[in-house]
Amino acid sequence: MFSSLRKLFKPGADPREARRPLWNAVVAAARAPHWYREGGVPDTLDGRFDMISLVLALVLHRIDDDPGQALAGVQLTELFVDDMDGQMRQIGFGDMVVGKQIGRMVGALGGRLGAYRAPDGSEELKAALVRNLWRGKAAPDAGLAHVLAGIAELRAGLAAMPVETLIAAGHLPGPRA
Repeated sequence: MFSSLRKLFKPGADPREARRPLWNAVVAAARAPHWYREGGVPDTLDGRFDMISLVLALVLHRIDDDPGQALAGVQLTELFVDDMDGQMRQIGFGDMVVGKQIGRMVGALGGRLGAYRAPDGSEELKAALVRNLWRGKAAPDAGLAHVLAGIAELRAGLAAMPVETLIAAGHLPGPRA
């Protein structure tokens, strides 16, 4: 009898965990040293957040190509929020600050989702990258070119990957990802 009750009240598995390998792949791709070394993206908390937001936006754009996989995009975004919350708490932010900062981060991701729809190599995309990755400061020419090439490479790899495969993947396409 008690085992039946235990089963009844035992919480089920978190369905978002099915997206954990993809989330880990997004973070790994965003933390790849080439973005910071050759790309000149500042290797700071803000720079890391900006790169995670960039890679996540590209992945979410690809998931959006298959409306039947919308839930996977929601779950991936929820993992982003949970991870950012955990990172801020680990740094030492308190409850009052974390909620506000998470709201700002989600808003920033939303803005980047729109900005990063700009075509590869376009002035719109360049401006969005300078505004977000270098916080409006002049980007190094070689660094900006490197980041633009990396984005084009990642987009091409994502476009070649079926969304159903992507949402279950533990890695992103491309030799640099």
